Amino acid sequence: MGLVWMVAAAVAAVLASWAFNALVYLVWRPRAITRQLRAQGVGGPGYRFLAGNLAEIKRLRADTAGAALDVGNHDFVPMVQPHFHKWIPIHGRTFLYWFGARPSLCVADVNMVKQVLSDRGGLYPKNLGNPHIARLLGKGLVLTDGDDWKRHRKVVHPAFNMDKLKMMTVTMSDCAGSMMSEWTAKMEKGGSVEIELSHQFEELTADVISHTAFGSSYEQGKKVFLAQKELQFLAFSTVFNVQIPALRYLPTEKNLRIWKLDKEVRTMLMNIIKTRLATKDTMGYGNDLLGLMLEACAAEGGHNPILSMDEIIDECKTFFFAGHDTSSHLLTWTMFLLSTHPEWQEKLREEVLRECGSEVPTGDMLNKLQLGQHVPTRNSEVIRPCVAHSEECGFGS
Repeated sequence: MGLVWMVAAAVAAVLASWAFNALVYLVWRPRAITRQLRAQGVGGPGYRFLAGNLAEIKRLRADTAGAALDVGNHDFVPMVQPHFHKWIPIHGRTFLYWFGARPSLCVADVNMVKQVLSDRGGLYPKNLGNPHIARLLGKGLVLTDGDDWKRHRKVVHPAFNMDKLKMMTVTMSDCAGSMMSEWTAKMEKGGSVEIELSHQFEELTADVISHTAFGSSYEQGKKVFLAQKELQFLAFSTVFNVQIPALRYLPTEKNLRIWKLDKEVRTMLMNIIKTRLATKDTMGYGNDLLGLMLEACAAEGGHNPILSMDEIIDECKTFFFAGHDTSSHLLTWTMFLLSTHPEWQEKLREEVLRECGSEVPTGDMLNKLQLGQHVPTRNSEVIRPCVAHSEECGFGS
């Protein structure tokens, strides 16, 4: 009987501890954070128990679902981020809002954003609260801090050296040429031809990343990409859900699919990397991004590479995630702007023919193209160049 009472008391103590911690996390902590920030002049939409502001965000997004952007209007923020469009005029360009019980600070002031992104003192650590997004990205350069960030940068930075990137322009041109050959074949059949550019550019950027990142292992790289794409869809579908820590461990249908895809991605990437390591003495590491990264890792670390196998896999995930949607969306938006400004199409076409002629564009040729870097639109906006030259991978907003 005494043992039963002891067990009951232990269970009661555990439950009481859980209840107290839940009360602190869901009630006291949000109130304390809100009070402290308001004392500093930072307001925001009020916290709602457990859900925070997620219910309002979902409602605002549902209200804009299916809306079409007018050709003459480039203000897409009310459609893609309606909550920020509503809250900024009310609460200012810096305010507090809540993803469930997790506080988030919106910073829309350009100077403050520059200060945060240029910080090297560790005042603004990178924190990703959604475990599914974290699984998608991996703990690569995008999400590391401090000494870990320095280790990763030593290995990743050489792969993005400007001279090495220029060497990859032939591969990029070949992929683009293959896409346009398909367009030409469709048009030669006659009749009306409709091409969905957004989908085409998604395919193009996937091909470019698979070739430049994995080279001779392109086919395996494409399979990795397809699995990552589905994993991305599942992860993003949870962004506006209340994140209850215990739920991530339950074998729900979505969790099981996410776990399976993540395992497939890791297994395929590990096999690609192990093959490179096994053949490095006869074939080298390769001239693609993975090979350059492995070479830098070996050169820096000797018998004890700077990055572990898991860390290299995470950087491969970053290649796909950071380079795909950003590039495909930029290409789609650029084509949209050019389609509404045919006079600039002619000017850009003349410049390309003048600098490149009928040859495949090289990195040096691209540097001579000036018009694409500042093309005015009717709203005095700017069309950014499609080929961005980056010497450093970091954490962006």
